[in-house]
Amino acid sequence: MLEKIITSPRGTVSYWIARHQDPKAICLVFTHGLTANHRMFDHQVASFRKHYTVISWDLPLHGASRPYTDFSFHHAAADLDAILNQEKIPAAVLIGQSLGGYACQQYALDFPDKVLAFVGVDTSPFGPSYYSRSDRFWVRQVEWLSRCYPHDKLVTAIAKGATHTKRGFDNMMAMLAPYGKAELCRIMGTAYTSFLRENCDTAFDFPVLLTLGEYDRFGKVPQYNWAWTAKTGYPLKIIPGAGHNANVDNPVVFNAVVEDFLDSHHLV
Repeated sequence: MLEKIITSPRGTVSYWIARHQDPKAICLVFTHGLTANHRMFDHQVASFRKHYTVISWDLPLHGASRPYTDFSFHHAAADLDAILNQEKIPAAVLIGQSLGGYACQQYALDFPDKVLAFVGVDTSPFGPSYYSRSDRFWVRQVEWLSRCYPHDKLVTAIAKGATHTKRGFDNMMAMLAPYGKAELCRIMGTAYTSFLRENCDTAFDFPVLLTLGEYDRFGKVPQYNWAWTAKTGYPLKIIPGAGHNANVDNPVVFNAVVEDFLDSHHLV
């Protein structure tokens, strides 16, 4: 993978690209979840680069894409569009895990003609009707509640809560390692506040696949996904033996599910 950057007044955003030798190959863009980084999708990049151009990136506020000011999902979508423009990629398949799924949905709202398909990985839907007043209240408390934990216990709790396997746990711990406690809490508070502010109704015309780890117990993510598929008819595939970071916990099954989805929509 070739590491590259784009810049804006808000900061520098890092991304990694592996171009397929076929210039007409479809591009897959992988967007990680909260407090993680692009290494979340190492297993997917290694597999899908054989047939696709692949991009993974560090969301603003995360990994190599920090420091970063004035975070919003609109700005993250603009940054992703700058990446695709820089690489002269007219449209892409978006694959987003958890918070990364929010960024993908925002990109689809802002640049609908540039999305070929969306794969949600243990993420949650845009749309105010999915979230109760209680849901919104507790999301607002994330930052200060996180500050109540010692740093080592906070990091371990996040990693355990997001994963079901040792592979997943070790991957998440490695991604959390660069963050001090104050920064970690601030990232969570900023991201969730932005979601509450920007959350809006969506209607997508492109193919959508939802995936959910069998043992995902992260907040109300399972309930949101079942409500999402019931309301929209988007297919929901359960990834066995996996938690919230399902693509890391069980990459073999996850990759096969995504491959089947892409094949079924002739996205090859």
